[in-house]
Amino acid sequence: MRTSQYLLATLKEVPKNCKAISHQLMLRAGLIRQVSSGLYTWLPTGLRVLRKIENIIREEMSKIGAIEIAMPIVQPARLWKKSGRWTGYGTELLRFKNRNNQEFVLGPTHEEMVSEIICKETMLYKQFPLIVYQIHTKYRDEARPRSGVIRAREFIMKDGYSFHINQKSLQNTYNDMYQTYHTIFNRIGLNFCVVQAEPGRIGGILSHEFQAYSENGEDSIAVPMIPENNLIDCQLLNDVIPIKIQPKTAVETMQLIAAPHISSVEELINQFNLSIHQVVKTIIVRAKNKHINNDYSLLGLVIRADHQISLKKIAMIPQIHTPLSCIEPEEIQIITGAQPNLLGPINLSIPLIVDYTVAKMNDFVAGSNMSGKYFFGVNWNRDMLFSKVADLHEVLHHNSYTNKKNILSIHNCIEIGHIFQLGQKYLNLNTNYSQKNNERKHNFSMEMGCYGIGITRIIAVIIEQNYDKNGILWPDVIAPFKLAIIPIDMYRSVNVRSIAEKIYTQLLSAIGIDILIDDRKEYPGTMFSDIDLIGIPHILIISDRSLANQEVEYKYRKKNEIKKIKLEMLIRYLIEKIVSS
Repeated sequence: MRTSQYLLATLKEVPKNCKAISHQLMLRAGLIRQVSSGLYTWLPTGLRVLRKIENIIREEMSKIGAIEIAMPIVQPARLWKKSGRWTGYGTELLRFKNRNNQEFVLGPTHEEMVSEIICKETMLYKQFPLIVYQIHTKYRDEARPRSGVIRAREFIMKDGYSFHINQKSLQNTYNDMYQTYHTIFNRIGLNFCVVQAEPGRIGGILSHEFQAYSENGEDSIAVPMIPENNLIDCQLLNDVIPIKIQPKTAVETMQLIAAPHISSVEELINQFNLSIHQVVKTIIVRAKNKHINNDYSLLGLVIRADHQISLKKIAMIPQIHTPLSCIEPEEIQIITGAQPNLLGPINLSIPLIVDYTVAKMNDFVAGSNMSGKYFFGVNWNRDMLFSKVADLHEVLHHNSYTNKKNILSIHNCIEIGHIFQLGQKYLNLNTNYSQKNNERKHNFSMEMGCYGIGITRIIAVIIEQNYDKNGILWPDVIAPFKLAIIPIDMYRSVNVRSIAEKIYTQLLSAIGIDILIDDRKEYPGTMFSDIDLIGIPHILIISDRSLANQEVEYKYRKKNEIKKIKLEMLIRYLIEKIVSS
């Protein structure tokens, strides 16, 4: 490929409002362009990376007998109503009607559709297990798209589905897929970890998340600092809540204390010389269900004052409306007659969900729902009854975190893959299969698994893990081009131009790799900057100075080292360096 015939589309400046380094570099390197909030066009350089990742996924899926299909992104609403996810999925499900007033959705996932397709086919007992997958565009109507393609509205996924005659068969395929995901992510050079996770809105009986380390990650994981074996056992920081939580014994008597001039938790702590671990805060949010007047009912979330609500954790709590919708201060005053900082769990006339760290507290301080007053020495069971307990809080980096076996270090991460054992959740909605000749008296119930990889997100994560001050450092296997040829002043030097063209032609036929020759009429500095920015790992620099010694310069992008190679040795050297790597 020649740059004169290519849409390179690089940018010198960092675009405004781009915080994530991957977002900045994807725009600057000409991988993507934003069309609207959460919507991106993939330019040629980005698309080349996408296709290489997709091909690696196809190769590995084929090895375990998976068959590729393609389902429509537009799905009839009846499928989602049948499964219950029409109402349960939330506002991220984009719903619309066609000209005939029929309801449809833009699919964020395809469990309902693939289940109906397989269940309508006339298949026999011996045809299972069956694994199908697609690499397809999805749409999720994110409330706050951010970080470029990490949290976009439209994205590309590999979603796979398996069907089985029993749980043992499902477990075998689940294990195969688990290993296949390891192979895929290792091939594309990701630094990742696996955690057992909650099934969430998709549902099921078992799931594992594949989490890639990233400073801009929205999740947090705890990793043993001294792993016991080569496979690091990580934990998603959604703390396990004890079956029975026993509050500490009360010591103090509850008192209502006036503090008319206090307007924040910080002022409360300072005036009364409190530990922040003694103070709780209450947040009023909208519940999932609605009243008769079509207004959402309300819930109170009670957490420790030094904690923040985890959006990912509360999304798994069925009573809470998602995306999270907090009540405005004006509404709080109407409900309680008090300012938000004076909200508290005592005498609050709405249901409460209490973070488990608060449920274990004694003698704590809380707002009174009265102007200028706080309750001190509050205790569960004595001063108010226990409410629903859940894990609500985000685990922060400065928190100490240990388990029974090891000290754990906390890392930010981004989910790149998720596998589920769904059981019969979606298949119960459809027809069972016959053990022989479709005789309905011999029906058997199928088991199902589903397996997702966020392909567009993976590209951002790879960049987060592989970059320097000059640009992207692609792993060779997914780089948009493996080799760049930079002829210095080729339009002034006939020798440079002829040698560059000869090397380009020889390499295309001898090695068969993706090569980009920079034949623009640009300054050498611009050419070097662009090639470094887009992250081509191997670079040949051809100049009159090096050709005077029958040499060219070779640069390996990751190490930024330049080596002089004799022309007669060049092809052999590149075969060993690039093809064999």
